[in-house]
Amino acid sequence: MDRRQIEQISKALGDETRLLIYEAISSGERVYCGELVSMRGVTPATVSHHLKVLSEAGLIECRREGQFVYSEANPEMLEEYARALTALSRKKKRAKS
Repeated sequence: MDRRQIEQISKALGDETRLLIYEAISSGERVYCGELVSMRGVTPATVSHHLKVLSEAGLIECRREGQFVYSEANPEMLEEYARALTALSRKKKRAKS
């Protein structure tokens, strides 16, 4: 994972609303936009924006089925992100030695 991807995921998860949306999506098999709107009390446009940011970061995948757009978490991306952060931390520790 390159630095740009690390920054993109960090930014995506750095927003409180997006983090809560990601948490909600991660806790279930799939969630549709309407559930997120009612859960967070925000407009559909706001939820759509947050879903776009999470999707562009690779943290979720969105699929249209009929009139609904369902979102599912991509846990592999979060695992890769955690490994990349750990590797960054190790580089800094080695530099101090």
